[in-house]
Amino acid sequence: MTVVTHVVTHEEWTRRATTLEPIGTHLIDGADEPGGGSTYPALSPRDGRTLAEVADGGPAEVDAAVAAARRAFDDGPWPRLAPADRGRVLIRLADLLAERRAELALTVSLEMGKPVTEAHDIELRAVSDTFRWYGQLAGKLTDEVPHTAPDTLALVTREPAGVVGAVVPWNFPLTLAGWKVAPALAVGCTVVLKPSEHSPLSAALLGRIGLEAGLPPGVLNVVNGVGPVAGRALGLHPDVDVLAFTGSTAVGRHFLRHAADSNLKRVWLELGGKSPNIVLPDAPDLATAAATAAWGIFFNQGEMCTAPSRLLVHSSVAEQVTEAVVARARTLRVGDPLDPATEMGALVGESHLARVLDHVRNAVEDGAQLRTGGARTLTGTGGAYLEPTVFDRVAPDSRLAREEVFGPVLAVLPFDTLDQAVALANATEYGLAAGVWTSDLTTALTVSRALRAGTVWVNCYEEGDLTVPFGGMKQSGSGRDKSAHALEKYTELKTTWIRL
Repeated sequence: MTVVTHVVTHEEWTRRATTLEPIGTHLIDGADEPGGGSTYPALSPRDGRTLAEVADGGPAEVDAAVAAARRAFDDGPWPRLAPADRGRVLIRLADLLAERRAELALTVSLEMGKPVTEAHDIELRAVSDTFRWYGQLAGKLTDEVPHTAPDTLALVTREPAGVVGAVVPWNFPLTLAGWKVAPALAVGCTVVLKPSEHSPLSAALLGRIGLEAGLPPGVLNVVNGVGPVAGRALGLHPDVDVLAFTGSTAVGRHFLRHAADSNLKRVWLELGGKSPNIVLPDAPDLATAAATAAWGIFFNQGEMCTAPSRLLVHSSVAEQVTEAVVARARTLRVGDPLDPATEMGALVGESHLARVLDHVRNAVEDGAQLRTGGARTLTGTGGAYLEPTVFDRVAPDSRLAREEVFGPVLAVLPFDTLDQAVALANATEYGLAAGVWTSDLTTALTVSRALRAGTVWVNCYEEGDLTVPFGGMKQSGSGRDKSAHALEKYTELKTTWIRL
């Protein structure tokens, strides 16, 4: 389905925000459920106002949602549909997401702070494309018939794993939900989706649109709540067969413990990152490398696990590249997420802003040079805004060089040799993504293979499509989202050996 993007003014987005009616209930077995009556306010980081009162789920709501998903898997039609028929429902869901693109984008922008134009043109396109891609793939999957002895027949089949718990973060609330929900549904699983407490409103819409598209009740359930309560209940639940999580490494460890303490469910983790972006002096275009480095760290307010938060630059061009990044940071327009002219919106909330500012203060104490930014801005709005921030002279063993900030804060580290660059890049517990800028093909291949990262971009950053897998090495997680490889997380291999 083709969606024609039209220009919406700041005034029009603001007007639409006043008429938005967010959904704060759970979605369990196809029905809106208020839960036990406890609620919490969904606050907009744009201005601090309450968008909705959201049902605060706990073990009782998780039990009900998992039971609904179990009934839908064990007795319902969804796992028993022809794969192509499941695919048609997912494609219809993609169509409906595209039709309601503006409403969904506005909801995402208001609940987590990103510019509404980015939510509309990037996130909503991505989530619609995801459901469409897996819908088209569903009917094209085949099983295996190995060659065995003449008097036997062997079958190797991939069967749906069962009930999937999907716990997703707030930075790309719909995209990351789609990366988990779409492949799980495509193979016939049922899902309990637990969104971040910061972004429950877009997930609520996703669940209702799924019903409208034709998902049977119980196939996609949405339970709100905080991680230590609702997330923990989902991780410990003995009737959840697979748990897929995107978020921090610390929380990922909890889910592994929950699996060990319950039914040894499979746990797939996409966790944090401290991604290096290596600029060599023979980069095809240093200006482009610098512009891309700035875009990468400030896009989505730097709230990305793949953000190129460590800029490793050869000492011969370090000042030239750093100054170009600093110049871009100083001209970047921070503002109201509903203003189409805004280039960087609000951080997700006050507590997260405080954590990022703590990293800034610590970097100064550690002796890093603050080249620009580092302070809260737009204080009169009531929102959580931060200036784009660049540090250089960052010590490799400092907190800023080692820890994930998850904000618009760049650490610049110079190097003198290629071996030193690779060593600096790999000197982290994370292994999610990396970038390399060079004109030499041998260098590009050699460095890419030496980097311990799940994705390496060469002379670009944050590019790709649904044909390629996404995930990390080391403490950045296990398993892969996107591509046909994602189906491996939600299926079980079964061997059938028949004596003829």
